[in-house]
Amino acid sequence: MSFIVRTVARTADGRDIVRPKSFDKAELSIGRSPSSDIHLPDLAAALNHAVVRTAPGGYVELVATAGMPFVVDGKQSEHERFSAAQGADVRIGSHALSFEPGEGDEKGKVVITVARVGAISNASEDKEEARVFSLASTLPGKRPLAWALALIILAIFLIWPLVSIHTQPTDATRKVAFHADEMWTSGKLSQVHKSLENNCQACHVKAGEAVRDTACAACHTKVHDHADPKKLAEARGSLGIVGGTKQFVGGLFGIQPGRCVECHTEHQGTTAMPVTDERFCTNCHNDMSKRIDTALKDTADFGEKHPQFAPTIRFAGADGAPMFRRVSLDANPKEDNGLKFPHDIHLSATNGVAQMAKTLGKGEGYGAPLDCANCHTRDATGNSFAAVKMETACGACHSLAFDQVGGTVRTLRHGEPAQVVADIRAFYRAGAPRTAAFQGMERRRPGDFATSGQRIDFAQTSAMHIGNADQAIRAVFSKGGACFDCHVVRPTGNAAVPFAVKPVALTTRYMKKGWFDHAAHDTESCSSCHAVKQSHFASDVSLPKLAKCQECHGGQDAKKEVPSACAMCHDYHMTAFAPLMVRNNRARGKAIEHIEEKALKQAGSGA
Repeated sequence: MSFIVRTVARTADGRDIVRPKSFDKAELSIGRSPSSDIHLPDLAAALNHAVVRTAPGGYVELVATAGMPFVVDGKQSEHERFSAAQGADVRIGSHALSFEPGEGDEKGKVVITVARVGAISNASEDKEEARVFSLASTLPGKRPLAWALALIILAIFLIWPLVSIHTQPTDATRKVAFHADEMWTSGKLSQVHKSLENNCQACHVKAGEAVRDTACAACHTKVHDHADPKKLAEARGSLGIVGGTKQFVGGLFGIQPGRCVECHTEHQGTTAMPVTDERFCTNCHNDMSKRIDTALKDTADFGEKHPQFAPTIRFAGADGAPMFRRVSLDANPKEDNGLKFPHDIHLSATNGVAQMAKTLGKGEGYGAPLDCANCHTRDATGNSFAAVKMETACGACHSLAFDQVGGTVRTLRHGEPAQVVADIRAFYRAGAPRTAAFQGMERRRPGDFATSGQRIDFAQTSAMHIGNADQAIRAVFSKGGACFDCHVVRPTGNAAVPFAVKPVALTTRYMKKGWFDHAAHDTESCSSCHAVKQSHFASDVSLPKLAKCQECHGGQDAKKEVPSACAMCHDYHMTAFAPLMVRNNRARGKAIEHIEEKALKQAGSGA
């Protein structure tokens, strides 16, 4: 047996509106609670007043659940059982529940008709139940209340802050306390501006006026404008209806495009200042060449639309003077660095260089075929590499020793041709009582003078081929000599210093318009990015091309690759330091390391 509940409501003109609802269950709840199956909005009814359920034999059972009685056919009761076929009239508060058997399609069901037949408790007959349960009678009208609240809001959040702005000092005498103008803030300041939290007027100079660039430049003195404002506007192109409207309205209030705060957003929380979103760059740089005359390449997204890398390469000018020019890696540029150095020979795992490295052993810092770390070491920052020094990186194999006095080995002065010539002449001027090794130096590579016996034997052998100082000097600077195979040597025509060595100029930073952090790529091997094992000449620029970086890095919204916004490699105010995004990531990384280290110490002390 199931139930059909018909709720009867009356309109203002006396019409009845019946809303039927079927319940396919054997028990219904009755009460004032909105969750009751039969809802009675009357204070005379308890939240859960009673339950009605079907009983065997075609009976209906009504039971009070809150200890409050109800009236069945004029008789007050807390438990009543009656025949569903005969029905019953039940009264709970101001509501009448009429039970009767269903007919037609409703046969076999109990129909309960619910109607309000009396005045709601504690209320007069003509009051609507919604008003009975409201506080309207105890509060002022809506209009006075609205005006009062509006005036209170204006007084607290407008007038009070304005008074505070015009009465409080803006210098160091301003007390560290709550000031009413702080209520206008949209959030906490970043860590770099945290010291200004007590002085809103340091940036918001005038009340009701947006932050001006002059307020930023008052502290940040070493900054520059991105471009001429007129050219910058042309580079942006059409702003569209929405963008144009915003710019027009902003202009009415003195807000011009290209302000500092368009990129450097504040009040985002007590963290590092948020990194500029990629769109602030691509709004102009995407298809910019179609709008203005510029040498800059169009770019929109690192993963999908970015020009090939163009490092700054050193060339030899017409008169031999060095010149620098940015060249795309697609052109496979060659640089003039003054060296003759083949990477492939030195990184071979099987040739003579590899065997010599094994022979030198771990005592000399080797013991295995050479790798990049044997010559290239990180600088103090950890981002890049220190300049290669001949004495430490090459000296173990390419010795400049030429004489031995007792237990002391004399070496030629590296990087100073004039000093080399002077040392050799001084050696022969002294009568050369000892034998010296100047010729056939290619046979001394690598690892000559490794033992005293080798030094003496070689010195005695080589001495037979050197007759005088000029011959010795020529041997050092000629093919097979100590300098020739690694350096570019040229005759000077000067008898005092007959040879000169082209200065070595190794590039420390190719991407002067960008930034690359080696420390962030420690999980990779050098050869995974730099194809140096296939490099036959020192002039090769072994930088990875764009496609190599795109194997791991995508655009700002990349899902599979590492998300890489413009600010990861580029900085608007470019310096010798890492871009803001990189510095922020490092700061967070150090903070995490500090927290983890502290937690480990605490765990250790607790154990």
